[in-house]
Amino acid sequence: MSPGSRCAPLTISFARHPGIQVRTISDERSAGFIAAGLAQQTAKPVVLICTSGSAGLNYSPAVAEAFYQQIPLLILTADRPPEWVDQLDGQTIRQQNLFGRHVKAAYQLPVDTTHSDAQWEVNRILNEAILQSTSFPAGPVHVNIPLREPFYPESDIQFNTTPRIIKLSSSEAIPDASLLNELTKEINSHERIMIVAGQGHVSSELQKTLHAFIENTGAVLIADTISNTGNIEQAIQLHDVTLSAKEDSFTKTLAPDLLITFGKSVISKSLKQFLRAHKPQHWHIQPAGDAADTFQCMSRLLRFTPEAFFRTLTKTDFTEKSNFQLAWNKGEEKAKLYMKSFFQSSTFTEFNAIHTAIQSLPAGSQLHLANSMPVRYANYLPLAADKHIEVFANRGTSGIDGVLSTAVGACMGTDKIVTVITGDMSFFYDRNAFWNNYLPANLRVIILNNHGGGIFRMINGPSQQPELEQYFVTEQKLTAEYLAKEHQLNYYLCKDEATLTKALSGFFKPSEKPQIIEVITDGIHNTNVFQQFKANIPKFYV
Repeated sequence: MSPGSRCAPLTISFARHPGIQVRTISDERSAGFIAAGLAQQTAKPVVLICTSGSAGLNYSPAVAEAFYQQIPLLILTADRPPEWVDQLDGQTIRQQNLFGRHVKAAYQLPVDTTHSDAQWEVNRILNEAILQSTSFPAGPVHVNIPLREPFYPESDIQFNTTPRIIKLSSSEAIPDASLLNELTKEINSHERIMIVAGQGHVSSELQKTLHAFIENTGAVLIADTISNTGNIEQAIQLHDVTLSAKEDSFTKTLAPDLLITFGKSVISKSLKQFLRAHKPQHWHIQPAGDAADTFQCMSRLLRFTPEAFFRTLTKTDFTEKSNFQLAWNKGEEKAKLYMKSFFQSSTFTEFNAIHTAIQSLPAGSQLHLANSMPVRYANYLPLAADKHIEVFANRGTSGIDGVLSTAVGACMGTDKIVTVITGDMSFFYDRNAFWNNYLPANLRVIILNNHGGGIFRMINGPSQQPELEQYFVTEQKLTAEYLAKEHQLNYYLCKDEATLTKALSGFFKPSEKPQIIEVITDGIHNTNVFQQFKANIPKFYV
């Protein structure tokens, strides 16, 4: 919750409830992302509470992110009574449907709850809101609560210890015999089957069934780093390198004729462009909700969980196919050789820094990637399968806001080491993630500081404009040193491979507070080296 007067009845009720853990985060924008990070870990709704007026608007970036990442949140906004809306009363705005279409549902509680029917309505709405937030696809739900004065009780609140709770039961559907036969025939009619996993959580059941399906069908699994399927033995992780080869005779052998997808967003722009150009038959697996036609060629929507789909299909015998896997495996091996050669010979840049940092991550930890360049760099860098590192990123809206706050929230829901790799713009934008009384000791932050928005030097449009440096890159001279001192955090400044390696040597050991590594690099040099890296890929594949 965030402090305020109009929300006092909610504050007191939640604070005195014996079964609810309450934390106060003063900045609503940061609070929204912290709640999202915590809900990611628990897969249960986290409640957000704020006062009336613009306070609720500050939840908007996190609410949109939660909507597209399918994270369950329950947003309770205190409000003025409806007759005071638009009457120039303080902290009064139009709060009904405040988040528009970026919530699964929006409700308005009655202002007068003295009548038994109104009390029944409140109970019904709150049950429905909780069920909406958790039913597939999970997501944020908004409940607006108009409150009249007085806000503060004259005596202790007596809780209703036996509220009516509505439970939702569901079963896991599997393909019936007729559909199973139809799908089997279609799979057998295709020679080149590709599976693309979108953003998702680690699932041992999914990994097991995917492995068996790939063995049985000869399918190729493309695993973006945020898909958390890179631990599967057959996964292709260096597709961004391979698809940059731009050798027609080679890349034609990589095009699928049947594409099977599941999960949320995909990072790789080269993969999206590749599939949109070739337009294979496309099956998408999703148990409920609207499905996005990301690759512009969807031909079948399968209403199952991925686990149920692949588990059922694995029990079927398929015609053996190996050439497609062989082509992709050759590309993967060549990509590994190219990456090794590049990092052995290149000068130090932020790309080298993130490569070193990812290699140093402790087993069983979490990695949170900021948007802009960090998540793009990381998608070129495979994670060691035996380390079992789970990757998170705010790719619902792909904004730079909230990455630190999301990680702080994640730390509240796990004892694992949580490492954030972020650019300087994302870091300083979300510095209020540290403005709370719950700084988690398991948080590690690695800042790639090139003193501006370096990605704009790498994009064709802005990089060719005279306004590039002043209006796009927007140079800033800040470092994290004083923020670290202010919060009494361990801080390491690195400017080359040697100092970074030394800082990382003890960085992940248990500590009483979060720790920060700041890597200072030259933005123009970063751009030049990374462009050379991409330009030399086709030459390596010839």
